[in-house]
This record gives sequence, structure tokens and C-alpha cells, in this order.
Amino acid sequence: MTTLYGAVDSVLPALTELLGERLSTASAVREHHGHDESGFKTVPPDAVAFANSTEEVSAIVKICARHKIPVIAYGTGTAIEGHVQALRGGVCIDLSGMDRIVEVNPEDMDCTVQAGVTRMQLESHLRDTGLFFPVDPGADASLGGMAATSASGTNAVRYGTMKENVLSLKVVMADGRIIRTGTRAKKSSAGYDLTHLFIGSEGTLGIITEVTLRLHGLQEAISSAVCSFPSVDDAINMVILTIQSGIPIARIELLDGLMMHAINRYSKMDYPEQPHLFLEFHGSAASVKEQAEAVQELASEFGGGNFSWATRSEERNRLWKARHDAYPSALQLQPGTRAITTDVCVPISRLAECIRETRADIDRASMPIVMLGHVGDGNFHLAILPHPDRPEDIEEAEALNHRLVRRALALDGTCSGEHGIGQGKIGFLEEQNPEGVVLMRQLKQTLDPDNLLNPGKVLRMD
Repeated sequence: MTTLYGAVDSVLPALTELLGERLSTASAVREHHGHDESGFKTVPPDAVAFANSTEEVSAIVKICARHKIPVIAYGTGTAIEGHVQALRGGVCIDLSGMDRIVEVNPEDMDCTVQAGVTRMQLESHLRDTGLFFPVDPGADASLGGMAATSASGTNAVRYGTMKENVLSLKVVMADGRIIRTGTRAKKSSAGYDLTHLFIGSEGTLGIITEVTLRLHGLQEAISSAVCSFPSVDDAINMVILTIQSGIPIARIELLDGLMMHAINRYSKMDYPEQPHLFLEFHGSAASVKEQAEAVQELASEFGGGNFSWATRSEERNRLWKARHDAYPSALQLQPGTRAITTDVCVPISRLAECIRETRADIDRASMPIVMLGHVGDGNFHLAILPHPDRPEDIEEAEALNHRLVRRALALDGTCSGEHGIGQGKIGFLEEQNPEGVVLMRQLKQTLDPDNLLNPGKVLRMD
């Protein structure tokens, strides 16, 4: 597919009439919207449109479609695979103003929110309802962006990812049509599953403007713990045994020794600087106690010790804030760098093998590399920290990332467990599923024939 894109000047009068001062061509605004948290260079759009409703998004898209102007959706900019850069220029639609919680239905345990509502905003709104939304990627991302990238995070081992927690969507298509996928019913066998077609599509098939989410009841008791291990191997073997034993653990996160060193410095903690698991248990007081005792017994078989428990919410929040601050903590190890992050996921039975071989790569590397991950579902990450002034470091880091992805694919895993494809993993997606990519391109051509929606992401179309 080759598209001759129009000049953005052709749409500015109509967009200005529609939005007034909520259309900006200021360089600072454009620069801000031309990058995410990845190491990819900033590529600003030609203009930024701040939308306040689905109808406005539809009108913007219709104007741009008539003149073949690319459109890129923007939430909070927290993605890390180069999702928002305007690789073909065009108009960025900032959805942050669409921050209304449309409705909460406690009896049905669901809610509907506009795409710009953030995870923490929803958490605060639900505080007195006895309900919570479990998908927790760490960053205070927008829920529309989380759906678009199929985010997950620390709770996925028990509660699932966005795929399991979205009931329906409102989506603006490439020609400006507004569609709704799904209903609030808990299940449906009514035709094609359009909801899951758009989850993980990264704004390339349509722009998500509203999300209906499953909610879960707050647990009677929650207990968190941090436990150290002699080696990463010991920690991983304990995780595998825990999962295979059927213990319904809510969170189980791995951080290696260098990551713990960084957390101690950044978050003013004093953990032993060796591999750790961060754990959490949900349920009744009796079941949480039983789960915790079972896991502590398993941990002792692999040298686990230095258990630090937290049951009060303030203590638990402090513990998990340290875990969620892992990324900025890691960056302090190499000031001035933009980390190259990895994101593979393998079957739990192959996790130890994948991590063991990856640790050997880390030991040979010439730069700091930290390992962390949601190991309860086989998903782990590296933050590779090349020196910002050494091109040879970038080359070495990218080669290590390539080896890791191919290692995961050889173990029947995936090139991305939760970060998405963006512009960074297009080639890996083609390696992982070449036949599937052909079908994905056909879908893209059908739904977006002029390749106007976030071009240059997920698939090669030019």
C-alpha cells in the first residue's frame, strides 16, 4: 500500500473552525506529542488537536480523511515502543481532555469511561464503591491507551490483561464513522469479536474513544511481601513451582540484584542487593494467611529469606511504589541515557531456561542491564542502559535485544507480552507470525485503505 499524503495546511482552516484554540501548531506542543517514553527519536506531528468528545474525534478524522492527512491518537505518552511518533506527519489527536467517567454500575461490576481517563483517576473514583479495576501497568496511563496497546502489569497473573477486562469499546473508524463493539453483557456469541480486534491495534485500525470495563470486588484481606533469593535461578524456580501448585497468588514480580541496588538508591530503601520477589495475596483473612504460609514454605526450599510483610495499605502502597518506580530507578544507573527496554513472554515451563540464557548475555555485556518482570505469567523485561555518547553501546544493546526475542520465539513465546509492537518490533512480529501478518495487512487495508491511522506502527504497509 502506497499512499500520497496531503499537506496539513489543507485541513488547518476547517480544524481551527471546529476547535478554535484547541488546535495548536506551536513547536513546543508538537514536540511534546512527538515522543513517548521509548528511546526512539522525537518525530512531531504537524498539528495537535485537543478533542473533548467522540463526536469531535469523528469530525477531526473526517476532515483529515478528505485530504489524506495521517492521524495519530495520543493519551498520556507513557508507551515505550515508539507508538506516537508522527512518522508520516499529520495531526495528533490528544484525548486527555476526554476524562469523564460516564457511569459506574456497582450491581453489574462494570463501568464506562472516556478514553482519556487515567488508571489512577478511575482508582480514586472507585474508592468508596467496594470495587476496583485490576489492570496495573505501573504508569498512570490512560485507559484508552491501555486498551489500544493491550496493557497488563503486576496483577495480570490473577486478574488478566486488558483483553480479559474490556467488555466493549466506542471507536472512530478511518472514515470518521463511530461504532460500538460489544455490550455490557458478561458474554456474547453474537458475530465477530470486534472488541478484541481493536484491543492491541495501537490506533492503526480505529481510535478508541470510550471503554467499558469489568470491575472486581475489593478483597477482605490483602497481604504483600518482599523476599530475597541467592540467585535469579532460585527465584524463578520458586515462581514456577508456586504457579504449578495452583496457589492463587495475585502478584509475583521479579527484580534482580542490580535492580534492587537502583531501587534502594532511588526510593531510599534498604533491601539486600540480591534478587527479590515482590508478592501479594488477595482473599479472605484465612485464605490469605494460608497462601502466604504456603509460598513462604516453598521459598525456603530455594533459599528464600528476609521476608518483609506489609498488610496495612500505606505499607503496601510504599512497597509497590518502589516496584513501579523501577524504570526511573534504573535510569539513574546511567544518567542521560534512554533505556532500551525488552518485553518477551514465554510459557511458564520455559521461563527458567529463557532467563538463564539471558543472564549469560547480561554477564557478558559492557553496560548496566537490569532484569525485572511479571514472572507469574512468564513475562519479563530488561532495561538496557547504553552510554548516551557511544554508538557502539546502542549497537550492542540492540543485538542483545534481538537475541532475547529470538530466544523467546524459539521457546514458543512472543516478542511482546504487554508493551506492544509500535515501530520497534515490526520485524519481530513478522518473524513470529508471518502468515498472520499477511491477514493483519488485509484487515488494515480494508478498514484503513489510505493508511491514515498511525502509519508506520505495527505493520509495514508502504
